[in-house]
Amino acid sequence: MTVQLDVALTVGIDTRLDLVSLDDALKQLTTIAERPARVVELRSFGGLTVEETAAVLDIAPATVKRHWAFARAWLHRELNVA
Repeated sequence: MTVQLDVALTVGIDTRLDLVSLDDALKQLTTIAERPARVVELRSFGGLTVEETAAVLDIAPATVKRHWAFARAWLHRELNVA
C-alpha cells in the first residue's frame, strides 16, 4: 500500500522524507507516548477518521484529536531537526 506523506502528515514535512527516518521517529514516539503513536498509525496508514480511530481505541473523538495534534507536532519537530 502506498501512502503519500504530504497527505498523511499534513504538518509541512518535506515530502522527500526518508521512510526509515519516519519509522524510527514513530518507534521513538511509541516509547514516550504509545497512544498518540497508535493514533498516527490508524489515521495515517490505516486511513481511519477521527471517529473510527476513537472507536478502535475506545476513547473519545476529542482525545483522538488531542493525540493527533500532539503526535503531528512531535513528529514534525523530530523529522525536521537537522
